[in-house]
Amino acid sequence: MITGPTWSQKLRDEIGKAVIGQDAVIERLLVALLANGHVLLEGMPGLAKTLLIKSLGTALGVQFERIQFTPDLLPSDVVGTMVFSPKDGAFTSHRGPIFANLVLADEINRAPAKVQSALLEAMQERQVTIGGHTHALPKPFFVMATQNPVEQEGTYPLPEAQTDRFLFKLIVDYPSATEESLMMQRWGQVTRQPALEPVANGDELLELRGEVDKVHLSPAVQAYILALVRATRALAEPAPGKKRYLTFGASPRASLALYQAAKALAWLRGLDYVTPSLVQDIAPDVLRHRVGLTYEAEAEEITSDQLIAQVIKQTPVPEV
Repeated sequence: MITGPTWSQKLRDEIGKAVIGQDAVIERLLVALLANGHVLLEGMPGLAKTLLIKSLGTALGVQFERIQFTPDLLPSDVVGTMVFSPKDGAFTSHRGPIFANLVLADEINRAPAKVQSALLEAMQERQVTIGGHTHALPKPFFVMATQNPVEQEGTYPLPEAQTDRFLFKLIVDYPSATEESLMMQRWGQVTRQPALEPVANGDELLELRGEVDKVHLSPAVQAYILALVRATRALAEPAPGKKRYLTFGASPRASLALYQAAKALAWLRGLDYVTPSLVQDIAPDVLRHRVGLTYEAEAEEITSDQLIAQVIKQTPVPEV
C-alpha cells in the first residue's frame, strides 16, 4: 500500500527535475490535491510558479491545460461555447480548456468579472453551463492560479467570494543563493531543458483520498481549529478603545479547509492522527486570504500573516 511519504517523494523527485527548491510550496500543492482544494500562488515574476504547476501536472499524469488570463478574455474562452453547424442546422457544445484535470489560471487577476464568475461555478460546483446545459467536469479537477502582487495596471481584484474558494493562498519567495546558482549550472544551456515523466495518475489520487479520510482528528484538535477560526472573527469585531485591524474574519469554509488540509498534511508526513502543531503549520496558508485588513492595518503595514500569528500565539493549545 502506498504511504504518504512514499507518494510525496516520488512526485517531489520528478518535479525536482524541473524546479529547484520551493519544498514547502510543493508540499502544500500535494496537500491541496489530497484535500480536493484549489490553490492561489502569489509571487513576483520569474519565480517558476507556472513551471511548478505544469511540472506537477506532468508528474501527476493528468490532463493539464493552461489559460492565460487577459483583460479581453471572455467566459467562452474558458468554459466553451455553442457552435452552429450549417450542415444540419444544429448547435453543438464546444468544450473549453476548463475541461481538464489540472487547470492553470495564469495571472488570474487580469480577467474581468464575467470570466471570474464563470470560473467560480467551475471551482465550487465542479461543473460549467454552456448554452443552458450543465456539464460535469472531469475527476479529479483542480484550479491552480497565479498572480503578481505588485502589478496594478490592467488588473482586477479577485472577489472575496472567489478567494474564499481557494484552499490555500501560497506565497512564492525568491530562491536561496545556493539554489539559484544550481539553476544556472543545470539549465544555463539553452538546449538542456528538463523532460518529466508521469509517476502517478488521477485514479491513484482519488483512491488516496480514502486513506486521508482515515486519519484521526480528535475532538480536542477539532475544537482548537474552531477556536483559531473564530478568533479571527473576534479581531474584526469593533470594541471601545481598541484598534480594529480586520474588517472581517474567516468564514466557516475556513474551518472545513483547515480540518481537511490538516488531515492531508498528517497523512503526507506519515502520521495517522492530527496534532495541534500540524494545524499551526498550515493555518497561515488557509487563513491569510480569508481575512480582510482595515485601512489602519494597511497604514501601519500590518499583514494578515502577522495577525494570524498573533491568533495562533494567543489561542490555548490543547493537550493531545
